[in-house]
Amino acid sequence: MTADRTLTAQAAAPPEKHAPVMLDEVLECLAPRDSEIYVDGTFGRGGYSAAILKTANCAVIGIDRDPEAIAFGQALAERHGGRLEIIEGCFGDMDRLVAVRPIDGVALDLGVSSPQIDQAERGFSFRHKGPLDMRMGGSGMSAADIVNELPEAQLADIIWRLGEERRSRRVAKAIVEARAQARIETTTRLAEIVRSAVPAARDGIDPATRTFQALRIYVNDELGELERGLGAAERMLAPGGRLVVVSFHSLEDRIVKDFLRQRSGGAPKASRHQPAQSAPDLAPSFELLERGARRPSAAECASNPRARSARLRAARRTAAPAQGVAA
Repeated sequence: MTADRTLTAQAAAPPEKHAPVMLDEVLECLAPRDSEIYVDGTFGRGGYSAAILKTANCAVIGIDRDPEAIAFGQALAERHGGRLEIIEGCFGDMDRLVAVRPIDGVALDLGVSSPQIDQAERGFSFRHKGPLDMRMGGSGMSAADIVNELPEAQLADIIWRLGEERRSRRVAKAIVEARAQARIETTTRLAEIVRSAVPAARDGIDPATRTFQALRIYVNDELGELERGLGAAERMLAPGGRLVVVSFHSLEDRIVKDFLRQRSGGAPKASRHQPAQSAPDLAPSFELLERGARRPSAAECASNPRARSARLRAARRTAAPAQGVAA
């Protein structure tokens, strides 16, 4: 499994300034032009948005579910003369949140943001003591709710599926035994419990990494959000519009890869020995800008360890109807 950027973020001291990952490559693939409209679906601290606005005399609509990101974005918008609009919400709902049609480009920078990791009170980091929260927005069940309330079998399934932790059953059992003594409330307490069930790895990866990743993805429904966001982008983009996605672990990248392969006509064809499909073949709604994923440069990885696990995939919208159906 490709390492989650949460790992590299916590293994290294945070940079003094948040650095957008693969920024040059994102701009190259997005190719911003004057008078066009772009959606930054994962606004964060506005790194992509600011760079897009600097590259061309265009407009950007930034979306984020994190109230702190929204507050930061509103201040940034005031400095861009009406060219930047900030919307609070989930990027999976972008076709409902954004009234403008069509859109000329969509950029997605997936996973947890650097400021979220660096703030112990957000509960994402197992390196620093904080409340076991992990919510990117302010609603829904927290990670503490999950580990203290779900049945052992369900916990094991979450840790296995979303963290790809081979010892998921041992971790779930340890969590259930620990919570029987006292409610698990902090990040460091959960990390201690996981480390008691998972031996240290030779590569130096903290044993708590995969469990924390799994809980974060589950709490925020990150994979479901990604699937919805890809479909929304397909429906919103103009012919020739571009979709650029930067992912940080194999679960995300697999979803993006499969979506673009299917939408670009690259999905495996049915065997001639199989019964004919009743649905007609659909015209490709995307064409790949590159085959395979782009990786960050060695120089970027050296200067920003959080970039090491990044993968970028990009595609151009065709004139064919969207294949996905709006929920």
